[in-house]
Amino acid sequence: MLLSPKYSFLFVHIAKTGGTSVRAALERLRWRDPWYYPMFLCSRLSHLSGHRIASKLPRHAKVVAAKELLPKEYFDTLFKFAFVRNPWDLQVSSFHHIRRERPHYLGGHQNFEDFLRWKLDPERPYQYHVDTSITPQTDYLIDLSGKIVVDYIGRYERLHADFVEICTKIGIPPPGLPHARQAKDRQKDYRSYYRDATAELVADYFARDIEMLGYGFDPPD
Repeated sequence: MLLSPKYSFLFVHIAKTGGTSVRAALERLRWRDPWYYPMFLCSRLSHLSGHRIASKLPRHAKVVAAKELLPKEYFDTLFKFAFVRNPWDLQVSSFHHIRRERPHYLGGHQNFEDFLRWKLDPERPYQYHVDTSITPQTDYLIDLSGKIVVDYIGRYERLHADFVEICTKIGIPPPGLPHARQAKDRQKDYRSYYRDATAELVADYFARDIEMLGYGFDPPD
């Protein structure tokens, strides 16, 4: 999550949706923000305490955390946005990310289908780096009553165009988006990773995301 008091925006960072690139592009604005140094100090104090003093919004915090912590009149003035991604594509991206950067979290499952079935097993013990990417994306967008409270939902599938529109709404010239954490060993079409059974497994698990965000296994023409 990235909060900018100067530019009055709140970026809700959902894992594996291009958020690292968006964050990198926008973080440079923080140097122009008069609140940067107090926020940086709070972040360091939180880190030094083992995050036991609740003085920062975590990187992948849900929007409800900001809504509950910030004064209502201030929260309401912020331009709140997030990016989402096709759930089938997101799971492929997550697999390659974990295999590349945290292979010890694969649970011994070296191919995508085995890993996916293990990952979505409700009996599996919780692991942050695995479970962040199977938390429903809509959970990040809603308040305690289930209402979507972000103002703009961008799509990973049109990341650059939507980012330009977001920057226009914020009132800044759109900075370039760096391509962070690109997987060089994945096949381009996520559909090639699935059989009917595993595609249906994702459809069932992420049914709410698919319905609310309008995704399907096959991308729109």
